[in-house]
Amino acid sequence: MSKQGKILVAMSGGLDSTVTAVMLREQGYEVVGVTMKTWDYASSGGSKKETGCCSLDSINDARSITVKHGIHHMILDIRNEFGDFVIDNFVGEYLSGRTPNPCVLCNTHIKWEALLKRAVQLDCEFIATGHYAQVRHENNRYVISKGLDENKDQSYVLWGLTQESLSHTRFPLGKFRKSEIRQMALDMGYTELVKKSESYEICFVPDNDYRGFLKRRVNGLEEKVEGGNFVTTSGKILGKHRGYPFYTIGQRKGLEIAVGEPLYVIEIKPETNTVVLGKEEELNRKGMWVRGLNMGKYANINHPMDAITKIRYKNAGTHSVIQQEDNKMKVIFNDNVKAIAPGQSAVFYDGDDVIGGGWIESSFDV
Repeated sequence: MSKQGKILVAMSGGLDSTVTAVMLREQGYEVVGVTMKTWDYASSGGSKKETGCCSLDSINDARSITVKHGIHHMILDIRNEFGDFVIDNFVGEYLSGRTPNPCVLCNTHIKWEALLKRAVQLDCEFIATGHYAQVRHENNRYVISKGLDENKDQSYVLWGLTQESLSHTRFPLGKFRKSEIRQMALDMGYTELVKKSESYEICFVPDNDYRGFLKRRVNGLEEKVEGGNFVTTSGKILGKHRGYPFYTIGQRKGLEIAVGEPLYVIEIKPETNTVVLGKEEELNRKGMWVRGLNMGKYANINHPMDAITKIRYKNAGTHSVIQQEDNKMKVIFNDNVKAIAPGQSAVFYDGDDVIGGGWIESSFDV
């Protein structure tokens, strides 16, 4: 029996999860490595059939690393759960005129549930991942906070994790900078891993063409949605579009319409197959409603509270006042915020700590 106990480590074959597993083993844990197979790339129809975090190459990379360090390794096939939940939601959100956030959904409802279930089966007390975030226990709550490296912080995609999940979760890389992790990998002899480029694509859309993915996933989609109108915010018809699911809030490029000035997607109306266009300043909003809350640092907020609110991953956040009303959060921003997209995650911060998060429902002016 190891002196630290048994821990299940999610291993993608990449730099961060490799260092996580080896670091924990050196700290005295009995490490079990698990690589999750979430998606069958051969069925995606994209130009890159086997790429991403759970491709055959990645699985083989993870396996070779565990063999080198004497770590037990297994593959966890969650393709059915992933397809039934994450993929169906992804398609459904676009068909509802929203912009989905599949990584948050996958972390919350698929990966963590699968990891925790397997951890129990293997008698592992904790699971660990290579996310750049931190978790601590304070005032009877498990609190996620930003990773030390602000440029790599991943707390935004972890807001959906429950208190129960967090009680069994460790983020060993949260106290390190990416440069330090790269050096650790070099010291371990993993020069090729350090050179490996990081992917920011959606794992099941490896060619980064979500429109093509939707067309392949939904038979006859183009015929069903083509021919709708581009209109101004005042209702003037500007021309025809290719179908409302193929546009996102804030989009400027690829509109294929010329009116003599730059126009942006302001609103998407699936019920009438209408895409509203306007000037850049028409994207500005001072408030929004967020639904489906998962609270972190505080179980509830009983009064208006100052917070930093992030509406996308690579976003510094905006000063705001948040007020909880049942399972929704009303957010009033101190300054205008551009391109608030329904369906995306909103995460609220108290300093570096995650207060909670939810799904953007709608935006409004004050």
